[in-house]
Amino acid sequence: MIRPATLWRAFFCAVGIVLIIGGIECLLIDSAVLVAGVMDDPARQQASGGLFSAPPPPTNRVFKPSEWFPWSLLAFGTIVMLYSLSLRREGNPA
Repeated sequence: MIRPATLWRAFFCAVGIVLIIGGIECLLIDSAVLVAGVMDDPARQQASGGLFSAPPPPTNRVFKPSEWFPWSLLAFGTIVMLYSLSLRREGNPA
């Protein structure tokens, strides 16, 4: 049987890994262009005139991480990983 403490440990470990990977990615990029999908939402398909008409131009957003952002993601991810490792296991008396 899986105990709740094991699930919390895995959850915080996963959150820490995601934050660390996001911080590393933000260190490696200068900017990212986020493109909004038009044809994935049925309401947008009807508003744009249907499936076979020309879609409206997508609204692109440019994400430029500031200098402190990747380092804060890396720091928070490391703190969360250390927290997940410090959680007490059910089977070990402490």
